[in-house]
Amino acid sequence: MLLFFFTSCTFTLSVHSDFFNAPQLRCFFSRLSCRIIPHLVKEKLILYDTTLKLTPFMKSFDSEKFRQQFPALQQQTVFLDSAATALKPICMIEATQHYYQNHSATVHRSQHASAQAMTARYEQARSLVAELINALRPENIIWTKGTSEAINLTAQGYFRPRLNAGDEIIISEQEHHSNLLPWLILAEQTGARIVKWPIGNQNRPDINTLATLLNEKSRLVAISQMSNVTGTTVDLAQVTALAHQYDCLVLVDGAQGIVHTPVDVQRLGIDFYAFSAHKLYGPNGLGVLYGKGELLDAMSPWQGGGKMLTQVSFNGFTPEAVPYRFEAGTPNVAGVIGFAATLEWLKTVDIPLAESHAVTLTDYAEQQLSILAGFISYRDGNASLLAFNIQGIHHNDLATLIAEQNISLRSGQHCAQPLLDALGISGCLRASFMPYNNRQDVDKLVSAVKFALSLLEE
Repeated sequence: MLLFFFTSCTFTLSVHSDFFNAPQLRCFFSRLSCRIIPHLVKEKLILYDTTLKLTPFMKSFDSEKFRQQFPALQQQTVFLDSAATALKPICMIEATQHYYQNHSATVHRSQHASAQAMTARYEQARSLVAELINALRPENIIWTKGTSEAINLTAQGYFRPRLNAGDEIIISEQEHHSNLLPWLILAEQTGARIVKWPIGNQNRPDINTLATLLNEKSRLVAISQMSNVTGTTVDLAQVTALAHQYDCLVLVDGAQGIVHTPVDVQRLGIDFYAFSAHKLYGPNGLGVLYGKGELLDAMSPWQGGGKMLTQVSFNGFTPEAVPYRFEAGTPNVAGVIGFAATLEWLKTVDIPLAESHAVTLTDYAEQQLSILAGFISYRDGNASLLAFNIQGIHHNDLATLIAEQNISLRSGQHCAQPLLDALGISGCLRASFMPYNNRQDVDKLVSAVKFALSLLEE
């Protein structure tokens, strides 16, 4: 038995004997304003309660302390490719390792203690995600392999049975392919019509344009929270308010945006919201689909397999309740456990200050690079993404020479071909900054670009 003494309350928990050895708990308890008094440790495996309030250790953001949480930064490479995937904090790495070393049990199946504990932790992680985006209930959260699968699940599970020929799906021109291709496939299957929401002269989707596109045939607006190329954002509350006037639903691709801007799905009125863990300091191969309760209740299972049903025979089956009917087969337990550790750790970080640091670095990088002849920036507003080209230089040539100087960034079309077509370019470089980057990273990038240009311009 453990007694947790707080100024206002006491918590009593029964835990397993390896409780104190779990790395995510070492991180967790080091930031709790309490004393932990081990009275009696039982072999009964009941999971700890992490709904307790954490004490932030970064009341003012310290980039160097933040950097220390990421072992990959011990290498000599300057990492500016976080828009593709973020580096992983030590708490996530250790939590995943601890799972494989000490448990490696699946969830919602076996009766033994380890499986029961991992099931509890797995469901606790679902609650942490619900808290992150302010979902009404944990049951609004579905685990997927990533953003792409979450959007495909929505397309096939909810919209395919409901769309008819002539129905319209409005998609912004700035979308990642993951929020375009599932709808193109669905349009082929149902006869629905894809309606482009163009970026316009300001290189961003305009709300007034959306108002002209919506009509009684509109069934869905698919929009990203943030462009993965330009960093453009839109007023999601305005989007949902307009769409709902026509009984049109809204799906938001939050893969890029959730990293930089907190989202409140209830306040914004979002119907479906999809994102991936790996861009939010979490593990690869894990994603989230949020849906309003009544929409998920009406949605059909997309994939069949173990634990997504309550009864099955050769005459048919009865699906499980939401969300389990959408989580067929053995899930990514290690990924969920690791992501839970990430989300608990993120509670200790002042996200607005951390993002302000990343934006300041991006401002500095854009300023320094703008001195170079032929520099073209596609950055929108205060984004911490910097997409750019050097006129007369192919982006891949420049990126290759930069990579040889141990600078990690990306060049190409960034899985956003329609957006690049609208911008009138075949591709570009993209440097993406996170709170673990620093001013020295920018200086090294600028130096690498200058050196590469000196070779290419000879």
